[in-house]
Amino acid sequence: MSIKVRLIVMNFLQFFVWGAWLISLGGYMIVTLKFTGVEVGSIFSTMGIASLFMPAIMGIISDRFYNAEKVLGLCHIFGALLLLVAAHVTDYPTLYIIMLFNSMLYMPTIALANTVSYNALEKNGLNIIKSFPPIRVWGTIGFIAAMWTVDFLGWTKNANQLYVAGLAGLLLGLYSFTMPKRPPSKVRNVRSFANSVGLDAFVLFRNKKMAVFFTFSMFLGAALQITNLFGGSFLDDFKNVYPDSFGVQHPNLLLSISQISETLFILTIPFFLQKFGIKKVMLFSILAWVLRFGLFGLGNPGDGLYLLVLSMIIYGMAFDFFNISGSLFVERESDPTIRASAQGLFMIMTNGLGAFFGGILSGWVVDHFTVNGVRNWEYIWFSFAGYALLLAIIFPFIFKYKHIKEELVDLQH
Repeated sequence: MSIKVRLIVMNFLQFFVWGAWLISLGGYMIVTLKFTGVEVGSIFSTMGIASLFMPAIMGIISDRFYNAEKVLGLCHIFGALLLLVAAHVTDYPTLYIIMLFNSMLYMPTIALANTVSYNALEKNGLNIIKSFPPIRVWGTIGFIAAMWTVDFLGWTKNANQLYVAGLAGLLLGLYSFTMPKRPPSKVRNVRSFANSVGLDAFVLFRNKKMAVFFTFSMFLGAALQITNLFGGSFLDDFKNVYPDSFGVQHPNLLLSISQISETLFILTIPFFLQKFGIKKVMLFSILAWVLRFGLFGLGNPGDGLYLLVLSMIIYGMAFDFFNISGSLFVERESDPTIRASAQGLFMIMTNGLGAFFGGILSGWVVDHFTVNGVRNWEYIWFSFAGYALLLAIIFPFIFKYKHIKEELVDLQH
């Protein structure tokens, strides 16, 4: 088996594990376990907590002490065992603790899988920049395949989704040990903890432009997981009105259009960056979030299905134009000596602080508009849309950046 095929399998399983529960767990907790919105939001916020420090810790361990493929394998094995245990848990405090530890083990594997992939490609004399993107796209395909598997089996509202994720995680954990060895560096003065988590990149906050960018990254990061948290339970609440509709019968299939859109919008980023520059591209992203939430508020699985589908398509722009373009902007604007730290800081602001506060506050919004167990989804989604619209109004006045045509050239180098 060629190294590219082996890496495709690894990346496919890496995101299959996540896709099996990330989109549908919120619906399971609200509909089946009867958790409150705040409880669901707090469980999803564990990914934000873990992203603040665990990728850095595991990165240092793999840089200094143990092979990266072994650290990757162990993280997946122990994380999978936690998911299998979580499948038997029905109370909030216990499930919160289990998912917190699972997040602490899973979130670092995203970077570790990249490290193992880069190492394998380099050892085989392949160009990483050209070879890795076609391999990585299979991760998104794995995510979609997991969503479809859980949906077709009718497990979106029960604990079986956690069994699917757990078994896939065990398989990936064992498979990781077969990957090309990526030993720790013999040089002990590799990246420090402060460097790894982006602490030394806080010097960028002295630059007003970068300070504004990172602040808005945190605010926008709060929106990233909201539809993942509540999309499934939103569709399930239409079961009495549109019981035989596609969206109610197959919520994961409908929601997976978002991931398909994501893979397509990635390809448009170079054109938009060259044509409009990072400021307008980021504004497009914020406005896309307004439409994403607003169309959820207007749509339904019946005669409003087309509005939901349109929202799924728009998600690709909302997510990619922020995450991918933002990462490229940080790379371009940071001094070469702190670029790795700057990317770590970007992750802290978006997937760390942003995801944490987004999970907590979105749960509060859902509970606020829930009366006697009935959720007013129209008000809920419009509240999120209003939040994004406020960011869209403020952002262009505060973020000062002049686009130059050479921007794309700089980004490619």
